[in-house]
Amino acid sequence: MHWYLVHTKPRQESCALQNLQQQGYACYLPLLPVEKLRQGSLAILTEPLFPRYLFIQLGQGNSARSWAPIRSTRGVNRLVSFGNEPAKIDDRLIDLLQQQETAFQARPEQLFKPGEKVQITEGAFAGIEGIYQMAEGERRVMVLIELLSKPVAMRISPASLRKVN
Repeated sequence: MHWYLVHTKPRQESCALQNLQQQGYACYLPLLPVEKLRQGSLAILTEPLFPRYLFIQLGQGNSARSWAPIRSTRGVNRLVSFGNEPAKIDDRLIDLLQQQETAFQARPEQLFKPGEKVQITEGAFAGIEGIYQMAEGERRVMVLIELLSKPVAMRISPASLRKVN
């Protein structure tokens, strides 16, 4: 058995994974927890580490299952190939990805990081830049802005911020 790469249709990685698993194929979709804005508050969602790709374990030879059903599976675009040869993935890479995924589940990637420059986009302070400090629950974050030549901590909705490059 070797690992191969499946190219999925846009935003259908989970659908392809579920349908391939229902057909009895061993698959792996590495997921990453990410902090996102949802309805004005911060929420932790899981997203594919490699959008539009998942891994599938397939055998070779006469005793292996047919690969033909993969192409017609809902959510699947194609099996990634180089010429006529499907792209084989090293088992060590899959093991490493699984270890990393476990480590990242404990600490999701944050939308805003402490010390990062942000700009207020709404309200009386719209257009003012500040320094992101920390999240205060799901609906508020603390931003440090300069007001009358003094640093002032301000609580604001995360939906009212954007990153400054």
